[in-house]
Amino acid sequence: MDLCTYHSHCTFCDGKAPAEEFVKAAIEAGFHSYGVSSHSPLPFDTRWSLSKGDVEAYLQEMERLKKQYAGHIELYVGLEIDYLNDGWGPANDYFQRMPLDYRIGSVHLVTNGETGEMMDMDGSFDDFRENFRNVYHDDLKHLVRDYFRSSARMVELGGFDFVAHLDKISMNGSLVEPMLTEQAWYNELLREYLQLIAEKGVMVEVNTKAYTKKGLMFPNVKYFKWLKELNIPVMVNSDAHLPQLVNDNRELAFRLLRDAGVKSTMRLHRGVWEEVPMSEIKN
Repeated sequence: MDLCTYHSHCTFCDGKAPAEEFVKAAIEAGFHSYGVSSHSPLPFDTRWSLSKGDVEAYLQEMERLKKQYAGHIELYVGLEIDYLNDGWGPANDYFQRMPLDYRIGSVHLVTNGETGEMMDMDGSFDDFRENFRNVYHDDLKHLVRDYFRSSARMVELGGFDFVAHLDKISMNGSLVEPMLTEQAWYNELLREYLQLIAEKGVMVEVNTKAYTKKGLMFPNVKYFKWLKELNIPVMVNSDAHLPQLVNDNRELAFRLLRDAGVKSTMRLHRGVWEEVPMSEIKN
């Protein structure tokens, strides 16, 4: 396995331990590089995102860890930046001016294109169900279309290195409609989104966080073949919120990518993204 991950969280956002504990766990596991990517500040308060007032402390702590563990591991500081609209997302000057090593493009909050109301499509299904009923009046097609519309606009605007969990809408969406990912309209929307990603030359992560509890990877394993067909560069990230999960299910993801014919993966080395052939990665 290529021992690296660039999507992880800590107590500066909704992670369950300080950043240093994740770094220690990555070193113990033999990682060559590791990135911390707190949820970005938002223009309103949440329980799960980095606050604007803590940004400087976050950057200072990551700089301290880089110096302390130099020679043991390559450490990188990023942000998982939520796209809300054209005025708030990865391409926004606020995020572009930050001294980050990389940026992740992400959509958790979906705006109803008709009413302007916003809902969080992530989190527990109970919360999702209530938000879905209030904002979308149980119209799943409307929600999914708005999700992919926002995601596509984020990709068009750019300003980030890779897309996080690109089809995460399917996690709670499939609990509303169990056959969601079998529906032609859903697959057409996802295929169009992947084609745009390919056209823009954007990297995509395979996110393994939900596999142990929910049996899901993002994108869904069934779409790995589309990543191959469209020649989209991929990496495997654990999206760890606990230090002991820094490498959770990554070996399985590499095996499934190989089975789908994917020939290489991406990693950071000396601050530069590089392509690594699967043939050079040992299980």
